[in-house]
Amino acid sequence: MTSVLQAQGLGRKYGKRWALRECTIDIPAGHVVGLVGPNGAGKTTLLKLASGQLEPTAGGITVLGGRPAGGPAQLAKVGFVAQDTPVYTGLSIAEHLRLGARLNPRWDDGMARERIAQLGLDPAQRAGKLSGGQRAQLALTVGLAKRPELLILDEPVASLDPLARREFMQGLMEATVEHRFSVVLSSHLVSDLERVCDFLIVLVDSRVQVAGEVDKLMATHHRLTGPRRDPDRLPADQHVVSARHTDRQSTYVIRTDAPIHDPAWTVTQLSLEDLVLAYMDKRTADRRVALEVRR
Repeated sequence: MTSVLQAQGLGRKYGKRWALRECTIDIPAGHVVGLVGPNGAGKTTLLKLASGQLEPTAGGITVLGGRPAGGPAQLAKVGFVAQDTPVYTGLSIAEHLRLGARLNPRWDDGMARERIAQLGLDPAQRAGKLSGGQRAQLALTVGLAKRPELLILDEPVASLDPLARREFMQGLMEATVEHRFSVVLSSHLVSDLERVCDFLIVLVDSRVQVAGEVDKLMATHHRLTGPRRDPDRLPADQHVVSARHTDRQSTYVIRTDAPIHDPAWTVTQLSLEDLVLAYMDKRTADRRVALEVRR
């Protein structure tokens, strides 16, 4: 299957601090990818590397089979909507569309104008007079009208109210169904991703914790609750993602492809948010253990 993005040992350093490190992923084309993690995890750095705005400090990355921003043809294949959904406040909506047409050889002017009309926006209105949700929709329209093979969105709904977020995500999903392009969407709002994404990447502490198709991840992750048990007593094929204990009870989130037959455990399925939080909790637990060892 064709890969839309491949990274091998990818890293980016700012001074002495690694913003992203040891990132190895392979994203098949045709997916809506949710990139999730806490603030400062490296999401924006990864997306800027993928769009060619940054150069790697270590490792390598290819997007749609080429080097990010490797030339006009490569640039035309990738759309990017930044975190603050940038628009030019002094320009009208119509001027944004004319600018997009001049800068993008694959520009679909009919689609752009139709979408603006469907949103009920006045082409003569200046972007600075639009609401936050309307500015986000304008930025998305410009990104879509570029007709990219890959659309990258960095926290595009972070500052929007719930209704504007829902309208933005609905518009994005309708466009992906109609035009069949790949999407990489970063967010720390897992509830938004849960409705639209079929591939998940969790970034914590500048490293990829897990990556894969959502259906497969949900089928292979489970919560086990039962009498207190140390992790070394679990079967070797049950990889512990996170663990919590009381005096009498243990609760594990595990990853396994095998059936769970132990009658001592109550086995429950996870939501996508449960899965993401388990990997975040694992990193917190790892740091806590490391601190205890140093003491």
